[in-house]
Amino acid sequence: MTSITKQQYNELRRRLLSDKERLKKQLDSRDETIRDASLRDSTGELSAADNHPGDVGTEVFERERDMAIEEALSEELDEINSALQRMDEGQYGICAICGREIPYERLEALPYTAYCVEDTPRKDISDDRPVEESVMTPPPSGAGINRQRADGKFDDADAWEAVEDYGTSTSPGMSVKPGQDDYKKDV
Repeated sequence: MTSITKQQYNELRRRLLSDKERLKKQLDSRDETIRDASLRDSTGELSAADNHPGDVGTEVFERERDMAIEEALSEELDEINSALQRMDEGQYGICAICGREIPYERLEALPYTAYCVEDTPRKDISDDRPVEESVMTPPPSGAGINRQRADGKFDDADAWEAVEDYGTSTSPGMSVKPGQDDYKKDV
């Protein structure tokens, strides 16, 4: 057992139970039919063909954001359930890695933790950047070091000149230009 007082232990248990109920209510209140529905069903649209691609992109973003929030809530609920189980087994407040006591201050800040500060698993954020950044316009002065390295690459002001050689829908290879009805002559 740890040196946590009975009063502190009861307060932490009460907080865990309170947080568990709050998370369960949040997860239950989320509309499962929207989450499991197709994009067409969730938006109420018969077709996405007449929507601007930006509108569809916004809807997809909103759905993915909601799914990420739901996943985070579920993970936190799982951690709380694990902490309550450790309490029932008499292992609460003991680091799962080194076996040392977790200070009360840490448990007070993060009641469901199973690790002391030294043994907390790392959650590294990737330094990978989107490939598009390798051809972006020069960064403004004072921008971060990663953006400064891309200085001098493709300038979007010259974008038309770069793609013009590939032709357009009205290039000579096309027998019909927009607005003409030449295609009806072949019928």
